[in-house]
Amino acid sequence: MSQHEIVINKDQIHKIPEYFISNAMRFKKQMLVYECAVREITTKLEILDTELGHLTQRNPISSIKSRVKQPDSIIQKLIKEGHPLTVESLENNLSDVAGVRVICSYIDDIYQLYDMLKSQDDIEILEIKDYINYPKDNGYRSLHVIVKIPVFLSTGKHYSKVEIQIRTIAMDFWASLEHEIRYKKNIGSLETISQDLLDCANTIAETDQKMLDIRNSINKLNGDQEQ
Repeated sequence: MSQHEIVINKDQIHKIPEYFISNAMRFKKQMLVYECAVREITTKLEILDTELGHLTQRNPISSIKSRVKQPDSIIQKLIKEGHPLTVESLENNLSDVAGVRVICSYIDDIYQLYDMLKSQDDIEILEIKDYINYPKDNGYRSLHVIVKIPVFLSTGKHYSKVEIQIRTIAMDFWASLEHEIRYKKNIGSLETISQDLLDCANTIAETDQKMLDIRNSINKLNGDQEQ
C-alpha cells in the first residue's frame, strides 16, 4: 500500500473530507491547478467568441458555466469507482473534476468551437464523446470533450484535465429539467415518464435542426441579395 493511500470503510463516508488532511497541501495545490485550468479554458473560449463576433457579426456562444467539484464529491466518486484516496488517484482516474459547459445557439457552432479548440497547440484532446450524433438512450445530447492543458504556476508547469461540455440552448434546457425530474425525492417509477422525456428530447433535436436550417436559408438569401 502506498504511504499516501488512505483506507476507509463505508460507515466513515460521512467523515470523508478528513481523509485528505494528511495530504492537505498537495490536495490544495491540485485543486488550485484545476481552478486555474478552468480559467484557462474559459478565457480561450471567450477569446474565440469575441473573434468570431468580429468576423461573422454573430457570437456563437450564448453562455459559459464552469465548476470544480467539491472535495466530498471527489472522494465519494473515488470510493464509488473503487479507486484509492490519493492525489495521484485523483489525477489519474477522474476526468471531470474541472468542468466547463458551453452553451451555443446552433448545432454547427458546437463543432466549429471544438475544431478551433483542438487546433490550439497547448490543448491535448484525450477523449471525445459525441452524444449529439449518437444520443444516450434517454435522449441526452451534448458534445463531451476531455482535454489536458498546461497551467503555469510559480512552481512551474502543471497539467490538468478538464471536461468540456458543448451543447445548444435547447439541449441544455432539456438536460437541466431532466436532471431535476430524475432526482426529485419520493418520485415513483420513472418508467412512466422516460418515454415522455425521450419524446421531448427528440422534439428539441428536431427544433434545433429546423432553427439551423432557417438561419442557413436566411444567410443564403442575404448572400444572394448582396450579389
